Amino acid sequence: MDLHPGEDVVFEGHPSWRAVLSFYITGTVAVVVIAVIVALVVSVVAGVLAAIVLFALTVAVGLVKRMSTTYMVTSQRLYIRRGIFSKAEQQTRIDRVQNVNTRQSLLQRVLSVGTVDFDTAGTDDSEFRFVGIADPGRVVGAVDRAQREAAEG
Repeated sequence: MDLHPGEDVVFEGHPSWRAVLSFYITGTVAVVVIAVIVALVVSVVAGVLAAIVLFALTVAVGLVKRMSTTYMVTSQRLYIRRGIFSKAEQQTRIDRVQNVNTRQSLLQRVLSVGTVDFDTAGTDDSEFRFVGIADPGRVVGAVDRAQREAAEG
């Protein structure tokens, strides 16, 4: 994202690895099941090799899943970019943000992740949210600082 003159980054991040923990757990269970089946049908060596390759693939897919989403709060805008090959971008001016809400389930509280929802002026149909953020309170604080700076300047 190109910053405007005088625009400063207040927060930049990706969903936390803890937010995709269920993907990693499900992937690991699937890897074990497939590796055991391959070991029983073909050989133990083939099962171990299958486990190594599939586990590496699971970790890589989880990493790409996380890194393909970028969240940014600047002194003037909120910004979300999704995708690697094709990109989808959302942005809104910081002065259009009317409410900032956080949501955390019990498991998300234990993992210190959550969702930050932004209600923006005039956009009832569009969802603007940072999902899977580590320490959502820090994002809320960053938006509050950016709004105060925008109001002062």
